[in-house]
Amino acid sequence: MLEQLSVLGTRTKGLTRLTKSSKIFKAIINAIEEKKGEQIVSLDLRKIPEAVADFFIICQAPSTTQVKAIADFIEFQVKEVSGEDPYKHEGKTTGQWVLVDYVNIVVHVMHPEARRFYSLEDMWSDAVLQKHE
Repeated sequence: MLEQLSVLGTRTKGLTRLTKSSKIFKAIINAIEEKKGEQIVSLDLRKIPEAVADFFIICQAPSTTQVKAIADFIEFQVKEVSGEDPYKHEGKTTGQWVLVDYVNIVVHVMHPEARRFYSLEDMWSDAVLQKHE
């Protein structure tokens, strides 16, 4: 599962800075909510120099089927709203942790066990965390 994080090291943050009111940010949150994603949080990484994105959005789902469905719907909704395709996505085969990378926003859709194990919120504890439920 660490291969999802290694993907982040293969590209650089985009030049355009995003905000929580950006179309793509709102589309991602709405897609997760519509597909019943749980414990949705965003981590604002903009003030962390070594961060690879402006935001991480993290959520979970109780089954691998739902994890995949949420990730697929995020891609569909973002394409509809902004015309953007992800730079990359990883993890759809296993469905334990699907990463959808939009360069400035990286979405982590996780099974609860994977989320507890990797504890991204703790790893990035210096980021501003906002709950979206």
